[in-house]
Amino acid sequence: MNIGSGRKEELDVNITPLIDVVFLLLIFFMVSTTFERESEIEIVLPQAAANAAPAEDSALEVTIDAEGTFYVNGKRVINTKIETLKKAMQQAAGDRKDPPIILSADAQTPHQAVITVMDAARQLGFVHLNFATVNANEK
Repeated sequence: MNIGSGRKEELDVNITPLIDVVFLLLIFFMVSTTFERESEIEIVLPQAAANAAPAEDSALEVTIDAEGTFYVNGKRVINTKIETLKKAMQQAAGDRKDPPIILSADAQTPHQAVITVMDAARQLGFVHLNFATVNANEK
């Protein structure tokens, strides 16, 4: 004896509320995203708000003055060529494979001079590079 009918109902999933939620999320992200682009960036160097890390005794100090002259551990490098800088850095590092480098550059230093020091360090395989800055709160 078969009491139920022979037809079985198909289950139907209504996805309309899901589409509504996705649409509202899309509108929210479009409204909250900023599309404004600044045409110029104002940078004030060298200042930092973070506390300075303790200096290591074995660190290699490279200093660049406002004219772009290099100094390695206080000794002036004879010219601004990257090969000369690499030799001075290698000589100051001695037998250390990867000494930490502290780069102190004047705020008026040409950008190319800083890039030259970074490139020389990379070519020598020195990857621990720190930038010396002045704490903005002390100024």
